[in-house]
Amino acid sequence: MKKVVSAAALAIFCAATAFAADTMVFENKNGNVTFPHKKHQEMLKNCKLCHEKGPGKIEGFGKDFAHTTCKGCHESKKAGPTKCGECHKK
Repeated sequence: MKKVVSAAALAIFCAATAFAADTMVFENKNGNVTFPHKKHQEMLKNCKLCHEKGPGKIEGFGKDFAHTTCKGCHESKKAGPTKCGECHKK
């Protein structure tokens, strides 16, 4: 029974990631932020780094989350944009 449940969970996870947007654009007064979602999926290979509760919309996503989680990850990995104008494009 555990194998069936594990296989079902894996199938749901794979289906969810298959339908995720390749690129997302977040509108912002300081300039829109384009987020290459598929690129992050391929690099990180662990959705829970951003999606604590599993695939889908991130609960509480907004400025504070992005600046703490996204920018923080870029700083710790020494990869990706960390300055305002590198994410926010007018």
